[in-house]
Amino acid sequence: MCGIVGYIGTQKASPILINGLIRLEYRGYDSSGISTIEKNELSLMKDKGRVKNLYNLEGINDLKGTIGIAHTRWATHGKPSQENSHPHMDNSKTFSVVHNGIIENYNELRNFLKQNGYTFYSQTDTEVIPNLVHYYYNQDKKSDDLKFLCAVQKACTDLKGSFAIEIICKDYPDNMIVTRKDSPLVIGKGENENYISSDIPAILSFTRNFYLLNDLELAILSRDTIHFYDKNLNPITKDTQTIEWNSSSAEKDGYEDFMLKEIHEQPTAIRETIGAKFNEATKCEFDELNYTKDYLSHLSKIYIVACGTAMHAGLAGKNALEKLCNITTEVDVASEFRYRDPLVDEKTLCIFISQSGETADTIAALKLCKEKGAKTLAISNVIGSSITREADDSIYTHAGPEIAVASTKAYTSQVMLITILAIYFAEILEINDDMISTLKRDILELPKKIEETLALSETIQDFSKKVYQEKDIFFLGRGIDETVAKEGSLKLKEISYIHSESYPAGELKHGPIALIENDITVVSIMTDEKLVEKTISNIQEVITRGAKTLVITNQKVDENMFDLTIKIPETNPFISPILSIIPLQLFAYYISKEKGLDVDKPRNLAKSVTVE
Repeated sequence: MCGIVGYIGTQKASPILINGLIRLEYRGYDSSGISTIEKNELSLMKDKGRVKNLYNLEGINDLKGTIGIAHTRWATHGKPSQENSHPHMDNSKTFSVVHNGIIENYNELRNFLKQNGYTFYSQTDTEVIPNLVHYYYNQDKKSDDLKFLCAVQKACTDLKGSFAIEIICKDYPDNMIVTRKDSPLVIGKGENENYISSDIPAILSFTRNFYLLNDLELAILSRDTIHFYDKNLNPITKDTQTIEWNSSSAEKDGYEDFMLKEIHEQPTAIRETIGAKFNEATKCEFDELNYTKDYLSHLSKIYIVACGTAMHAGLAGKNALEKLCNITTEVDVASEFRYRDPLVDEKTLCIFISQSGETADTIAALKLCKEKGAKTLAISNVIGSSITREADDSIYTHAGPEIAVASTKAYTSQVMLITILAIYFAEILEINDDMISTLKRDILELPKKIEETLALSETIQDFSKKVYQEKDIFFLGRGIDETVAKEGSLKLKEISYIHSESYPAGELKHGPIALIENDITVVSIMTDEKLVEKTISNIQEVITRGAKTLVITNQKVDENMFDLTIKIPETNPFISPILSIIPLQLFAYYISKEKGLDVDKPRNLAKSVTVE
């Protein structure tokens, strides 16, 4: 839940490092720092608070080193403080380290190092790393070019948990070593310079050519070379991958906030997700998949496993998988999934959804399913991310970088991709249903309808001004609309800090109605014509008790019944969540703005949750 940046080249490192940290602010953090090599000595500049605080540190403008590492920290071990901020050095100030992840056996390692004369100055788990590297470095009496690398490799062998690490050494002023395990790290290749980051957008303006490390692989970087090694220090070769994202995708492009920009990018994101996978006359194609009728017809169950918003996308996708493919589908929260010993075997297909591809709980659940013999399929927005390398197969949303912590275009792209996947499965199973051809046509028309829905922004903004000071807001829906209620409620919680709850509308009278009182706001989604009348009956119960009502619908309703009715375009029920969530994304956004909050970086949250 923090960010890493590194640079080695011919330019001054400090401005590049700080710029990279600013681009990683969306991940959530409480402190930041940089370390460079200055005349064969290590410099260290760090402080708690925002990255901009680094500009005020004495001497930071005097840094001239062309190699350095940087970090934004989110406190796990030890409170936010200057002492606990990264980077960390060993006692002799020979090594400087930044680290994402959790070292689970840090107490054991700390005690071992104390017994060997080392002193600790922070409460962090990370501080054991530079001291452990120094311990092995001191034991090695050789002075060859691999002494630094060997010490890092031995130290990493002792670490248990997750880590992405950058290390510089004053004795090797022309080298940097990076490695990872269960935590993201990418290497960007430049001309006589190389870049390192935990997230591609942080360095996308410098290069589009990236190397991706697998678990426990190491890389030793100079200005013009990169040498890769496996965990046993056997040399390996790697090819670069070219990332096609436009660097301006990581900028606001005139929008006040990244979240608003990304809400308005949804027509484009959906077009990219649809890609060339089908047209009305052709079967759906996934070049990267090779599922057979025999395999799919013998499945006993599909599991969709994810966290937060991605899990809500799974709930929307469950509807299409069950109704189009006739395969029982369950959606499970990744953080709970593996602890209940799920009934998974070779007749189970397990689908894992993660925008970043680095969600720790989801990756752990994936590994468990592989151990149990299930086929695994990853859905991610990031090519080469950890989850896509662990899974048997992977497909991508191609939504482009999502910078705001609260997910918007990633969610709608995930719903879109799962729905297309359901069509793909149904066609392999030779389920010749008119529903599929109709759904294809509706999917191709969807981006235009999203644009029509976005045009409703001003009306939603006006309503938000009337309710932004409320303490509680409720969301109701039935069927597929109930999954949208969950996501709408989550969005409001995430960025406005208003307590909100979502319920199936039919459950209202089984307890929650006790919370409805005069002037409270209730939001309802109604897009399923078979359930509209029943949902209206439930809404009438809250109106009777004095509630204000906001209704999102594409059905014929008596708009005079409600305080505000947002009419969205009609579309296929399988993809209606993609349209009906957009007014709720805007609703949460405008309420947060009215409250004067930081929309893109809500408190206590991070974009990529890389620890359990």
